[in-house]
Amino acid sequence: MAPKRNNIIPNAHFHKDWQRYVRCWFTQPARKQRRRDKRQKKARLVAPRPLGKLKPIITCPSSRYHIKKRLGKGFTLEELKGAGLNRKYAMTIGVSVDHRRTNRSMQSLQRNVRRLKEYKSKLILFPLKVNKPRKADSSPQELAMAQQLVGEIMPIVRQPVKEASRKISKRDKAYSCFNTLKSERSTARNWGKRAKKAQEAAESAAVIGAAKK
Repeated sequence: MAPKRNNIIPNAHFHKDWQRYVRCWFTQPARKQRRRDKRQKKARLVAPRPLGKLKPIITCPSSRYHIKKRLGKGFTLEELKGAGLNRKYAMTIGVSVDHRRTNRSMQSLQRNVRRLKEYKSKLILFPLKVNKPRKADSSPQELAMAQQLVGEIMPIVRQPVKEASRKISKRDKAYSCFNTLKSERSTARNWGKRAKKAQEAAESAAVIGAAKK
């Protein structure tokens, strides 16, 4: 169809040398193998230490995803303080630290503090100098039992929440979600008027009672 009204004149350039901008990734399998070899080389160098670091469990943002949990960037300074750890010392024992993150709830703070304490209880610390072990270092028996951890450090264990089956009661059958929401919206909208009306009724009742006496 022909263009109508005061629009831009069509000037589409379809004859472009698009093949110059196409790039094929035929090296992807080799890159995958190279990354795997680098991980194995790094694991041998740092053994028996694990490759990753301990991450906190955080709640996803927004009302859409706030019921989900995932691993965050690092622990806050408050969480480290609750677990009795210094920031610089925590970074040397495989704990990830994020000084920009803040705790918005006491539940997340306590959850990550428990996570840090559990990590400390399972941690095996090798002495920096074999001849001069420190108090925080592990015993020789624990050092002999040390093995390199494979995989993620303390992953999130998601347990499905199952509700027990029950018989549907008459109250459940009579329940209406539409009417309940409508009533709640009405209460939220008119609570000021109703409170004022109740206060005026109480004051008038007090005045009438005083006049009768």
